[in-house]
Amino acid sequence: MSRRYDSRTTIFSPEGRLYQVEYAMEAIGNAGSAIGILAKDGVVLVGEKKVTSKLLQTSTSTEKMYKIDDHIACAVAGMMSDANILINTARVQAQRYTFAYQEPMPVEQLVQSLCDTKQGYTQFGGLRPFGVSFLFAGWDKNYGFQLYMSDPSGNYSGWKAAAIGANNQPAQSMLKQDYKDDMTREEAVQLVLKVLSKTMDSTSLTSDKLELAEVFHTNGKVKYQVHSLESVNKLLIQYGLTQPDPEAA
Repeated sequence: MSRRYDSRTTIFSPEGRLYQVEYAMEAIGNAGSAIGILAKDGVVLVGEKKVTSKLLQTSTSTEKMYKIDDHIACAVAGMMSDANILINTARVQAQRYTFAYQEPMPVEQLVQSLCDTKQGYTQFGGLRPFGVSFLFAGWDKNYGFQLYMSDPSGNYSGWKAAAIGANNQPAQSMLKQDYKDDMTREEAVQLVLKVLSKTMDSTSLTSDKLELAEVFHTNGKVKYQVHSLESVNKLLIQYGLTQPDPEAA
């Protein structure tokens, strides 16, 4: 039945479904997972890196975490080529707002603006939905630290803890069970690494298979920080999620 209605983005099925949008969400379900946790003093993001080949040169830049503005960052799950377009769009929107009003763009306003763009690609002929989901982490003077999740349909929602990408359902269940409202950033880091270690496809969690980033306050300013491989490795050993390398000792 679906084959009659999935050739165009703009055609509804008799059940009221847009199959092209659902196919985009299915593609994200096969991508490396990303998890975000909102703590009382910041937001923690982690993303699983898919190592496709040992011969592939490791990039010095991040591939799952992106800084949008000084006060907003995001984690990505899905097609990175699609993500790059949307991230550039979000950066331009944030800078235009700052130029016009001389203050940082509110987090939800930026997320809503980007989701309006994503929704347009589900509505017009000759286009396809962006095959990417985002976890947005940021801070503004109105609502403090915030965590938002958006999908290819253009929907977005605020979360205390959320997971996107592969195995997002078991990860979401673990977050629902272990999350506490008064968590600190350190506790959030421990939980997010624990959840990733139990839900990722790889048998062992090592520092080269993930990216860890935080958005927090320091010296009265919002700071976005991506942990180095050495820092991630120390955290994994500290929380008992991997064994120390005997050769490094």
